[in-house]
Amino acid sequence: MKRNLITGGAGFIGSNLARKMVSLGEEVVVLDDFSTGKAENLRDIRDKIEVVEGSVSDLDAVKRAMRGIDNVFHHAAVVSVVRSVDDPVTTNAVNIGGTLNCLMAAREAAVKRFVFAASSSAYGDNPTLPKMEDMKSEPLSPYAISKLTGEFYARVFHDIYGLHTVSLRYFNIFGPYQDPKSLYAAVIPIFITRLLAGESPVIYGDGEQSRDFTYIDNAVEANLLAVRSTNAGGRVINVACGARYTLNQLVTKLQELTASKTSPTYAPRRAGDVVHSQGDISLAGRLLGYRPAVSFDDGLKATVGWFLRNRSNSSD
Repeated sequence: MKRNLITGGAGFIGSNLARKMVSLGEEVVVLDDFSTGKAENLRDIRDKIEVVEGSVSDLDAVKRAMRGIDNVFHHAAVVSVVRSVDDPVTTNAVNIGGTLNCLMAAREAAVKRFVFAASSSAYGDNPTLPKMEDMKSEPLSPYAISKLTGEFYARVFHDIYGLHTVSLRYFNIFGPYQDPKSLYAAVIPIFITRLLAGESPVIYGDGEQSRDFTYIDNAVEANLLAVRSTNAGGRVINVACGARYTLNQLVTKLQELTASKTSPTYAPRRAGDVVHSQGDISLAGRLLGYRPAVSFDDGLKATVGWFLRNRSNSSD
């Protein structure tokens, strides 16, 4: 049995990954400062995992959590483009400084595998679609810069120190346990909760911007494949579904799933937002054996179903 550390393990992706690993009989340690992560995300597995409360910005806390760890899944981060524009200093401290702390502690602890949660925002507005890993990076926000810097650090620690790192560039992950309440929440949970409440979802721009929305189970599977990989050390790999949908299409699908007739409201485009995003997942297939098992439509159905069952917890 491997001992696995998930930083940000009380957050959306981290808690889903922790739940899956527990189901596989793996030993799980969660490091989280609960600034955005939630204890209730781990309620059903709390007695089966170890939780270390602390920030990745605190090297001592990271070192405590890293003791005896075989594999690291580094998901702790300030995860919002908009928040990074509002507060680039905190974004830098957590996403860059915290990642460096995790890599340093992992090297010291002789960790076997280190998986870094990277972001498709690194591609920026390069018009070429789909996005391929060898394309020029054109980050548009402090968040994108911070995640791209994390990739560089992960590669350097692989090349110089021999730490086996893999960076997974996520494309708009969505699903159960995603928080709709935050000022900086992702679009799908916000849209779902507003439609269920009979309120108008707000689209920034004309709604024709498109995203490669990727259901959480696909991202979790990519993490499990990455930590088992033998030929992906130091690499950056897209995790997506390989298709894209506009925000207008998204709202239409969610209106059908929620039986809502509420129309969206349009507002000016926000600074730092990418217009179109779609990932080429051929490298993930070759290096990891990754294939998205859950389609966009099936993922939306599952997500709406989860929010319907948990309305008291996901609405104000």
